[in-house]
Amino acid sequence: MEIIINGEKRALTGSPTLAELLAELGLPDPRRVAVERNGALAPRDQWGELRLADGDQLEIVHFVGGG
Repeated sequence: MEIIINGEKRALTGSPTLAELLAELGLPDPRRVAVERNGALAPRDQWGELRLADGDQLEIVHFVGGG
């Protein structure tokens, strides 16, 4: 299956959940991440159940603190 993450194509095996994909991407702190799936915000409390599908388009945004 193939999805698009932040404008780049990525091949995936199987049908992982959004939480599984984020773990695979090695994000240091998922609490500092927002994900849009196919133009709609993906609620954080549903990441563990939200299965990705062929052709999904994700935008993943990292929040960065600073002063």
